[in-house]
Amino acid sequence: MVPEDLRYTKDHEWVRLAGDEATVGITAFAAEQLGDIVFVELPASGRSLQAAATFGVVESVKAVSDLFSPLSGEVIEVNADLASQPELVNTDPFGAGWMLKLKVTDAAEADALLDPAAYDKLIAEA
Repeated sequence: MVPEDLRYTKDHEWVRLAGDEATVGITAFAAEQLGDIVFVELPASGRSLQAAATFGVVESVKAVSDLFSPLSGEVIEVNADLASQPELVNTDPFGAGWMLKLKVTDAAEADALLDPAAYDKLIAEA
């Protein structure tokens, strides 16, 4: 199930935009492919990110995978709960398993992200 209120990347990150603030996480599809997540490394607040640049790492029982920023901006908050409860990414990827919040510097970048129908098509072909 792909939430309709989000935008997506081809690398399976999701974005929830609210004005110039974006909440970012990985999709349920990505979490399922990774298996049980045991560690999440996130950037410090205040760090500037560029769209498509690596912002962290998620480690599961199967693999270690880079996380890519869907938009450019400054990290204004990270989900501190993931340090002690990385499994939240598996159990609630679109809610409590969110990863970071950005103050977006170029809202036009969101136009390049996938809408829910395009993301559904991407995962159906995977």
